[in-house]
Amino acid sequence: MSSQFSPAAPFVAAPPLAGPVPRTREIAPADLVVRGLTKSYDGHTPVLRGIDFAVAAGQRVALIGSNGAGKSTLLRCCMHLIRPDAGEVDLCGTRLEGLSANRLRALRSQVGFVFQKHNLVPRLSALTNVLHGAIPRTSFGRAWFQGLAPEALRSEAMHCLERVGLTHVALRRADKLSGGQSQRIAIARALMQRPRLIVADEPAASLDPVAGDEVMSLFSQLVRAEGLTMIFTSHDLTHALNYADRIVALRGGAVVLDAPCSELDVTTLRALYE
Repeated sequence: MSSQFSPAAPFVAAPPLAGPVPRTREIAPADLVVRGLTKSYDGHTPVLRGIDFAVAAGQRVALIGSNGAGKSTLLRCCMHLIRPDAGEVDLCGTRLEGLSANRLRALRSQVGFVFQKHNLVPRLSALTNVLHGAIPRTSFGRAWFQGLAPEALRSEAMHCLERVGLTHVALRRADKLSGGQSQRIAIARALMQRPRLIVADEPAASLDPVAGDEVMSLFSQLVRAEGLTMIFTSHDLTHALNYADRIVALRGGAVVLDAPCSELDVTTLRALYE
């Protein structure tokens, strides 16, 4: 099927950034730069302690750490889905602090989100769920249901389904899909958004090992093929090593490791949990 899908020109991947980012040093190009980020939920016990790191354009970064290390909080603070107590975040070249709600929403539209629970609308078709990725850039009604969407949007959504190998389930209800299929639909929806950056929080955690490997392999290949930037959290150290260019590890709300995957192995990473 022909498609109107025209992804942005690929970004040129910069070399992996080794170590926390000095505050006086500018990183270019970078789709995410974090300086001195701190967050506490009760005002006393810090969840994040002065986080510094950057994600270069076109880079795939795995964020690892034990439960409670601050991974999910860090992702949400980086998007200002929750507000950090202190520090700075530059997202896609724009400083988030002080932005209006509308400007922040517009900036987040450049970010595709993929989560462990998939967040599909169960009673709607796979195709309609993928169309929802276009809502930030078109009118709500035109992208809410496949029967109301213009041909150009439906064609683009079918192309995104083709990218994840699921055109044959386009009209199947989301609640009739397997876990692996559901996560592929969530990835197709993220691609439909035409993002610059993909943020994925434990994208394979709810899947069995075989489906998890298949989804992460597909995800990583698509991100690289589209020239996108990706940051994902994972408890699977093999996934982190196989599907990222670089690993950032948190412990106690602080960065304790930031290095290219080529310099790491499972034994080294496992020691961070001891």
